[in-house]
Amino acid sequence: MTQRVRAVLITPDDTMLLMKRLRPGIAPYWVIIGGGVEASDASREDALLREIREEIAGEAEIVRLLHQLDNPKGEAEYFYLARISKWNFADRTGPEFQRDDRGEYILDEIPLTAKAVSELNLLPEQISAVLRESLDRGDLRTTT
Repeated sequence: MTQRVRAVLITPDDTMLLMKRLRPGIAPYWVIIGGGVEASDASREDALLREIREEIAGEAEIVRLLHQLDNPKGEAEYFYLARISKWNFADRTGPEFQRDDRGEYILDEIPLTAKAVSELNLLPEQISAVLRESLDRGDLRTTT
């Protein structure tokens, strides 16, 4: 089974970094930063740190696994909570950014509130619900 990893990235200002996607003919939507686990990755966590480096030239510390789901493509997706200390979207290197047919990628800093998350078209919908519920409970702490 293909595995994908994603990071709910919490900034020092207690905001969350998300990727806004703009594609022709599709309403704008947001996704959590991450991607596929490759055979050369030592672990899911190593894959996640690589994806963060590729997509936003970022350095993060993984706090814990937040949620796991199986998506409609039959892939296992692992969502981690992580603290991000630095990032530079201009220095991203991911292969998806080299393709004109993929639309636009915009790094968005979102308030860390259930209200802010509910106002986004955050996909997949299941993780949007998980984030809203976690924020309502106050359990998106990034301190161990």
